[in-house]
Amino acid sequence: MNNIVVIGGGAAGFFAAISCAEANPELNVLLLEKGKDVLGKVLISGGGRCNVTHACFDPKELATYYPRGAKELLGPFHKFQPGDTMEWFADRGVELKIEADNRVFPVTDSSSTIADCLIEMAEAAGVEVRTSSGVKAFSQAEDGTWQILTTSGESLVADKLMVAPGSSKGIWDQLKKAGHKIVPPVPSLFTFNIKDPRIKGLSGISLPYATVQVASSDLEASGPLLITHWGLSGPAVLRLSAWGARELNDRFYRFPILVNWIGRDEDVVVSEFLREKKESGKKRIGNHTQYEVPLRLWKSMVAAAGIPNTATWGDISSKQIKALAGELCSAVYQVTGKSTFKEEFVTAGGVDLKDVNFKTFSSRVVPNLFFAGEILNIDGITGGFNFQAAWTGGFLAGNAMAGYPLD
Repeated sequence: MNNIVVIGGGAAGFFAAISCAEANPELNVLLLEKGKDVLGKVLISGGGRCNVTHACFDPKELATYYPRGAKELLGPFHKFQPGDTMEWFADRGVELKIEADNRVFPVTDSSSTIADCLIEMAEAAGVEVRTSSGVKAFSQAEDGTWQILTTSGESLVADKLMVAPGSSKGIWDQLKKAGHKIVPPVPSLFTFNIKDPRIKGLSGISLPYATVQVASSDLEASGPLLITHWGLSGPAVLRLSAWGARELNDRFYRFPILVNWIGRDEDVVVSEFLREKKESGKKRIGNHTQYEVPLRLWKSMVAAAGIPNTATWGDISSKQIKALAGELCSAVYQVTGKSTFKEEFVTAGGVDLKDVNFKTFSSRVVPNLFFAGEILNIDGITGGFNFQAAWTGGFLAGNAMAGYPLD
């Protein structure tokens, strides 16, 4: 019999299996992955560099980056937080670096460094990893053991079961049968589809600090903003999509947004433009960008404000100045859909957090059942926060399954 079976070969599942096996080498730990390969999201995250975590070492502040799960993660973060994650990898020979925006990556800038480390540590700890081994069903026997049926027809028995397959309708359905409440999943971390002549042909242009707000809503986020072939992306949009995951789903991903490209007060910009008109009246507006806006985008804004490209500051009226300031600070764009952010699909939804004991990441509904990762109704904004929730949950659950829960 397998003492421990872990469903899911992602970050949370691997970390739980390794933590369990390292804490209690006497246990037999089996990890099942339905795909042909393990750690798929680890390998593609951060553009193939793997954004391991975020350099935020205050648990209270760290929890604020989670639209769902902030309250529940506060206690666990006091036991295992980004500093612990960085130390864990460093102790196993993986050197990490903190970039200017506090995202943490391996110094190799290669996600395979992280994946290889996890695979090596699992092997060293004696974890058996089986790929192409999906789980068709699981149920608990009267003696408390778990009966697990794989998609290949194999029957397994385990003392304890860890469920960490990411977003999985099939597994959620099994958990419903076991008595758990499942919060319906909706996409999180997505980009905005926008067809607007003002940004057509400007793909690749980015602004370092912008603010994006859903019109007639409190939903607002700031950060770098990127124009793409399909619309807008970048941290500002991704943060907004995370915080607004359910509301934007209810709107069928069709809503107007207000974009402040430069993150400055519009009235102040009007005043500065009026001063520019007075002091630099002969300067051509279209040839000299303001606020370090990329020139092609600036020219588009000038045209959208109804100002000829050949006009000088002295030529334009106060009305045109206000229109230009509006294009910079409060331009309205219509979102007509969403696109998945690269291949890093994240959902809001999953096992209801009231059903989970977050001291051990165990079920409050049935004994000897544990969770970690995206199967839970927990998600963070972009920047390494989702991985940190996976490491934390996997570590605490792994130690608890080993019989050594963290105090």
